[in-house]
Amino acid sequence: MPRAIISPSVLASDFGQLTAECNRMIKGGAEWLHMDVMDGHFVPNITMGAPILSCVKKGIPDIFMDCHMMVSEPEKWVDDIADAGGALYCFHIEATSDALSLIHTIHKRNMKAGVAISPDTSSTAITDAIGHAADMLLVMTVYPGRGGQKFIERCVPKVSELRARFPEKDIEVDGGVGPKTIGVCAEAGSNVIVAGTAIFGAEDPESVINTLKATVNAAQVKLASQ
Repeated sequence: MPRAIISPSVLASDFGQLTAECNRMIKGGAEWLHMDVMDGHFVPNITMGAPILSCVKKGIPDIFMDCHMMVSEPEKWVDDIADAGGALYCFHIEATSDALSLIHTIHKRNMKAGVAISPDTSSTAITDAIGHAADMLLVMTVYPGRGGQKFIERCVPKVSELRARFPEKDIEVDGGVGPKTIGVCAEAGSNVIVAGTAIFGAEDPESVINTLKATVNAAQVKLASQ
């Protein structure tokens, strides 16, 4: 199974000091930063776009921006996000009619391609062809559009189903994940953990990052021995 990666969600950060907040997370052990891009159409909230990502990239040239594109028409923004320095472009399967073509477009711009599913979307919406073509699969454990929501446990079996089909794929969970909910996610097979409030709101973010990573590592050892 792929290694544990913690990707703090900047939706919970102080946007007025976004570059400093990202640096704080990287110093605390975060490898990726989860950049929540919302357009006010696909989700009822507006956050940031390519110009802000570009500024962060300028301030932290080696940052890995895990761009979660909660947008309608995700095909429209691939070039902008690539030009801004995005490393991974994760679109929602509900927002496109041709996921395979979009994955190909993302790869042409030298970004990793992620495919996300919302809580009411079945994991079978990610066909074998789509799953194998993508670099990462994201299971939302809250409804996309705003931070601080309660973890939806009924989404966890989707992680297990995807892990069974794609044993070597990065599988990400996002929404309400923290020290109290990480266990079920890790045991189901997720290895990329998005956490916002649980990390940015903590007195000791580094300790939370280490706890999340250790929980994933322990679950992987357990799963490997079964």
